[in-house]
Order: sequence, then C-alpha cells, then structure tokens
Amino acid sequence: MTLPVWVVAVLALLAALAAVDRLLLPGARWFLRRRVNIVLDEIGKRLHLEIRPFTLTKRQVLIDRLMYDPKVLEAAGAHAIERGIPRDVVMAEVERYAREIVPAFNAYAYFRMGYWLARRAARLLYRVRVGFTDEEGLSRVDPKSTVVFVMNHRSNMDYVLVAYLAATRTALSYAVGEWARIWPLQTLVRTMGAYFIRRNSKDPLYRLVLERYVAMATEGGVVQAIYPEGGLTKDGALRTPRLGLLDYMTRAFDPKGERDIVFIPVGINYDRTLEDRSQVLALEAEAPRRGAGFAAATSLKFLLRNLLLMLQGRWYRFGYACVNFGSPLSMRAYSRERGIDLRTLPREERFLEVEKLAAELMRSVGRVVPVLPVSLVSTVLLRLPSGCWSELELKAEALRMIEELSGAGAHIYIPRADQDYAVTVGLRILTLRKLVSEKDGLFSPLPEELPLLRYYANSIRHLFPETTVGG
Repeated sequence: MTLPVWVVAVLALLAALAAVDRLLLPGARWFLRRRVNIVLDEIGKRLHLEIRPFTLTKRQVLIDRLMYDPKVLEAAGAHAIERGIPRDVVMAEVERYAREIVPAFNAYAYFRMGYWLARRAARLLYRVRVGFTDEEGLSRVDPKSTVVFVMNHRSNMDYVLVAYLAATRTALSYAVGEWARIWPLQTLVRTMGAYFIRRNSKDPLYRLVLERYVAMATEGGVVQAIYPEGGLTKDGALRTPRLGLLDYMTRAFDPKGERDIVFIPVGINYDRTLEDRSQVLALEAEAPRRGAGFAAATSLKFLLRNLLLMLQGRWYRFGYACVNFGSPLSMRAYSRERGIDLRTLPREERFLEVEKLAAELMRSVGRVVPVLPVSLVSTVLLRLPSGCWSELELKAEALRMIEELSGAGAHIYIPRADQDYAVTVGLRILTLRKLVSEKDGLFSPLPEELPLLRYYANSIRHLFPETTVGG
C-alpha cells in the first residue's frame, strides 16, 4: 500500500503530538510539581508566615469559586434583568473578570526566579538597607492571622524591593494596576501571586467580583501588600488614602472570629526614584502630555545612557533604598478599642470608620518612612532656595536637622553610622545629577531643579514636629 508523502507527514505529526500529550507532558508536569514541592518543603522551614492553602489552590478552582460565589451570582442575575440581556452573557462577562483578577501563584517561580531577579535588580540599582524593624511586635503576630503590609508608594521599584526584603518571611500577594497587563509581564506577575485591578473602573459588577476575590483571599489568610495611596506620589509627599481595598478586606471582618487581620506599616524611601522627573512633570498643568511612544523612547535613552556609563566605569548606583517595618496594628484590637463591628454598620457609617482606619494606617506608615541622605540635604537646601552654602554650613544645618528629627521620633538611616558621611553622600548625589551647582566651594540649588528638590524633601516633610502628614 502506497501513501502520498503529505499523508505520511500528517500521520507522523499526529503521532508526535500524541506522544507529547501522553508521554512528555505528564512527565513534565510531574517534574514541575516535584520541584515546587521541594521548594515548598525547603522554604516552609524558614518562613515566618506560612503560605496558605488558598494561595496554593489551582487557579481554575479559584476562578470557579469566585464565579459561583452567592453574592456574585445574585449580582449577575440582577445585572441581567436590569440590562435585559441573557444570564449566560452576564456570566461570561463575570468569568472574564475573574480570569483577569485571579493570580496563578507558583512557589518555584516566586522563591527561585522571582527572588533572584528582585535581589539582583534591587542590589544593582541601589544600596539596599533595612533601617528599622519592630521585631518584638512582629514576633507577637498570631500565625493564623491574615497579615497585610501597608506601604507608601514612591516608585514602581517598591514591588521589587519589598518582595525581595520580605522573601525571608513570607510570599506577598500584591494588587497591581493595569500598567502590568502586557505580555509577557502579566504572566510573570500572576505567577508571583499578584492580582490585577482596574483602579478607576465604575462597573459595579466588576467591583463586586474584585471585592469578593479580596474578601476570599483575606478570609483564606493570604499575606497581602497594599498601597492605600492608590498610585505613585506626584509631589513626593504622602497622599490621602483611598478606601476601596481596605473596605473589601474589613467589610466582613468578625472581631470575635478565629482569624485576625494584622496590618504592618512599611515605610519606603529612595535617594533617587526612577520616575521622579515624570512625576514632577505631571504636576504641571501646562506641561504637554506625552504618549506611550515618548515614554518608551525616554526610558530607552535613560537605559542606554546608564549602560554607557557602566562601560566607561563612571556609573554609580542610585544611592540608598531603605525600608522600615513598623509596629503591627491588630484589627481585632482596633475594633474592640473603638467598640465597632463593621459588619453591622450602614454603608455611610462603615465608610467613615474605614476612612479613620486608613488615616491611622497612613500615620503609622508615615512614622516609619526613613530619612535618607538626599531627602535630608534637599530639605536643608530648600531652607534657602536662592542662597549659597559652604559644605561646612550645610553639614552644620543637616546635623541640627538630624537632632530635630530624632527628637520627633523619626527613623534616620545614617550610612556607616557617620553623620558627616551621610551629608557628603547626599550632596554628592545631588551634585552629580546637576540639581545642585558648586562654584568656589559654595553649593546652591539650580532654580529650574527646585521642583525636583521639593519632591525629595517632601518625602520626609511630615516627620517634622511643626507639620502633619497632609501638610
């Protein structure tokens, strides 16, 4: 029997596909599962906060649980009646939302690839430091609690930096904006356990699906990390907190239940953020709005310039990046002290209480934002923005300011435990970036760079006794 060549080729291809499906894929899945289990066994011995079963649940199972949550089904039915469309169409929309939100956590990717990449990136760009940690308070956290790291948001580098520094304690689940929903970044972000949110969506059905996922994760004890400010700071100062995610987490909280919610304030600061100029430019109402192409070209130019400096041996890291971990706040204790149960409050009263909680958390975050050399020297220079300073005068005023901040309870990171060196480092970075000019031994801020100096000074403005977080 003679067969055409194309028929033989098709049969060979089908046989190869069958072999892959029946032999190679099961073996690959077994190998990957084995590697993941080895990683889980290894890291489980050293993690302070264990990875919850919810986090390890298959993604499709979580999607199904979210789709068929009673509240979601009720809302989908009401939505179908209101819009006059078939229920199946609405459920397809719910499924799309669920698939968009639900992560696909992979322990091997998180603790092997993710940790390695985060560590290399953070240490390549910065001198990374943990300035302060309330170890005693953290040691008292009930292991059964749902732990939520609450952070200020200065840079997109925050995700990388905190994930790297917290990896010895736990795996974090972030809420990530739509900026990360590009291939292949979105796949990597999902495997790291992050979930996507549409920050300004007005669709009530989408908001409910998101709410139910956050509530499920919180009830399941998933360790989460949130930015109450909702986005990057534009002027460098702490922003007014937004209430959405915090409300979703606490709306169904039972003060007498088995699982507490414990918020850990995290303060982050940098001697240089990668987005500083774009953020300051966004404050100018008359500044031209640039598109994605301009942003990509600017980023590429920045990257190439720094690569060239590396090749020439003239590249310096972007100064210090410091993270402080403050004292935990128990939602159970907070509710008991205020005599409230958010489950029983009408919507308006509940939001008022959540707003008070958010303000308290942001005050806690603000108290542990580290003072770094650049923020310190920028604040000194802005005391006389049109004046000239000798290095001796600068250092004298900076040392006086350090005493003032220390008296107010601020956490100041002093490199090498040398205050004189700290001021030298801050001044050197500002001079190299040409934000400050030096002539005949006198230093003065460049007038066109004052907004950028304010951006860095604003990061610690709230720590001075005479101002407030919102001041």
